[in-house]
Amino acid sequence: MPNLFYTDTFVLPLPDGHRFPMSKYRLLRERFEAAERADAILRVPDAATDGQLLRAHDAEYLQRVIEGTLTRKEILRTGFPWSPQMVERSRRSSGATIAACRAALQDGFAANLAGGTHHAFRNAGEGFCIFNDAAVAARELQATGDVGEVLVIDCDVHQGNGTAAICRGDASIFTFSIHGARNFPSRKEVSDLDIGLPDGTEDAPYLEQLNTGLEAVFVRFSPDIVIYVSGADPFEHDRLGRMKLTKEGLARRDRLVYEQCRERQLPVAVVMAGGYAENVTDIVDIHFETIRLGLEVMTSNSE
Repeated sequence: MPNLFYTDTFVLPLPDGHRFPMSKYRLLRERFEAAERADAILRVPDAATDGQLLRAHDAEYLQRVIEGTLTRKEILRTGFPWSPQMVERSRRSSGATIAACRAALQDGFAANLAGGTHHAFRNAGEGFCIFNDAAVAARELQATGDVGEVLVIDCDVHQGNGTAAICRGDASIFTFSIHGARNFPSRKEVSDLDIGLPDGTEDAPYLEQLNTGLEAVFVRFSPDIVIYVSGADPFEHDRLGRMKLTKEGLARRDRLVYEQCRERQLPVAVVMAGGYAENVTDIVDIHFETIRLGLEVMTSNSE
């Protein structure tokens, strides 16, 4: 039975007025609990160990995160004030993606109800990201012999710059990012495949570009597992997204990714990534549908 890993019980204290909607994680878990779904199990993940984090991060950076000796500039770049809870929550988020990948190999699909911290670099955090969970998980599963090749499909509205930088030159990890061309980060990294879209992109052109990108990826690369960085922030009412996708369009996006993966019998571990709509219920709706569709498409019996 597919596993859904949650980390919201590890509370991250934030000052009043902070821009990151931390409540979305708790509300997403509560939505699944209220749904009483019989096709998935909610679990708390283990924290990523130092050894696992060091597969994608520098030892000196990891030590300064743990000790709280990041500079003020570095802390501002992450967007989170330092605290022991921040360190533990970040470890758990990476641990959840590792666990989701392993569970997906077993069941075909699994989810981290957080994660998608794709702006974290090997030696720096950025944009609400401390450790790069996708890169950590990919490298951990490779190191333990669970997989050889890993595909990261990143549909968050912001380019997965940290993932691209960490995995640059590694032919065993393919990074595909479809994002706003003029959105954060201002300086883009080079993924194995990047599709930059203009502000105001609506459902139809987005889905056409995504389909083209997925077809190109699968011509060039044959992965053993897919890490899907979904993102709720291409939504038309997102404060930071600058795109115009509807909830229906985002659901079609998710279905397209899953169906392409299922056609190739690829296990998928999905992570949530960004979402900054004024109404947190909209964010939760989008994340919930992403996971619900994954359960529907990836675990239903083949015809």
